[in-house]
Amino acid sequence: MSTIRNFVQLMGNAGNAPEITDFESGKKVARFSLATNESFYKEGELQTETQWHKIVAWGKTAEIIEGFVTKGKEIAVHGKLATRSYEGKYKQTHYITEIVANEVVLLGKPE
Repeated sequence: MSTIRNFVQLMGNAGNAPEITDFESGKKVARFSLATNESFYKEGELQTETQWHKIVAWGKTAEIIEGFVTKGKEIAVHGKLATRSYEGKYKQTHYITEIVANEVVLLGKPE
């Protein structure tokens, strides 16, 4: 019997320079967006649709992202989906789904 797992694998381009936060405990977190493109034909015309994904990484993975990921950099992200909630300005509950990266692979040409 197979086990169903929460696993995400994406290849795309960093949409922005990562935002890095250092905590007093020594932990580090990196946050950035990742753009993935999907091409398809609609009425005989080639179309491309871009999806934007929120990526968050902690610890050693965040350090790698801080050192090597820049806006536009082509990367692969392996991780899991995580949904969290927060209370907004007007006491409304908002939900956000992010990819928590546990591995980042640098693709494309070296800079």
